[in-house]
Amino acid sequence: MPAADHGAPSPTFVPDRVGVVGLGLMGGSFAKALAAAGREVYGWNRTRSVTEMAEIETIAGELTDETIPTCELVILAGYPQVSIDWLGEMAHLISPDAIVIDTVGVKRVICERCGKIAEGRPWTFVGCHPMAGTQYSGFAHARANMFRNAPMVVVPPQMDDFERAAILERLKRLLKPCGFGSFTLSDAENHDRMIAYTSQLAHVVSNAYVKSPTARRHRGFSAGSYKDLTRVARLNAPMWTELFLDNADNLSRELGTIIGSLQAYKDALDARDAEGLEALLAEGDRLKREAEAR
Repeated sequence: MPAADHGAPSPTFVPDRVGVVGLGLMGGSFAKALAAAGREVYGWNRTRSVTEMAEIETIAGELTDETIPTCELVILAGYPQVSIDWLGEMAHLISPDAIVIDTVGVKRVICERCGKIAEGRPWTFVGCHPMAGTQYSGFAHARANMFRNAPMVVVPPQMDDFERAAILERLKRLLKPCGFGSFTLSDAENHDRMIAYTSQLAHVVSNAYVKSPTARRHRGFSAGSYKDLTRVARLNAPMWTELFLDNADNLSRELGTIIGSLQAYKDALDARDAEGLEALLAEGDRLKREAEAR
């Protein structure tokens, strides 16, 4: 964001007013958390009936050409391409000095595309990824406490240290009602590399795990382990397809690693190699303990 000068356009936003683009699980939860704290929230969703539902209990009204310029914070909470397209179409309406963030689970594509849209504009785009969610989707499953104590990963734009610090402090203030437990700064490359392991791989493994024919006969034989491993097998397939493909290189690498590890267990079992199997299990236990100790 360029430094303020006498020729810079004046802000048109109402302080603390928020616009949410996409009223699904993430966007709906932001809207509910902010509205519960008394913030004035305007929302837009591709499916009009969802916007109408949100107007009944949460948002003050629809995010339109007239209300976009009045928002101090705009949250892009749709699918990656929907978020990019919306920002490209509406960039000229966003108020000077406003902050635009996204909630998308990949950052390289979003930050590159949205960053280009923001170039030369008097407002700032900040890449964000709230590390929270459920296996369900849609506004009906959104809740005001979704982000309570959750980490927020932030990918700030290229700017000097003073400007960056000022933007981050404003962002923390604007998002305070959401109750995030921490804000972690990252670059887009590191974010996507880490998220391939901590989130995307878990969804793929869980989704593949339930494809065993045995899954249809598990009742009466399953408890915590099954529930833990299969929770995220339920997912929004179109959204996760887009996210996986936007991070295909990192996710494929993680899949290759786990396939190799699984093959080692299978080989030990097929060979009835008790010593080798015990060593594999002990190694996994040790690495888990080491990872948690950090």
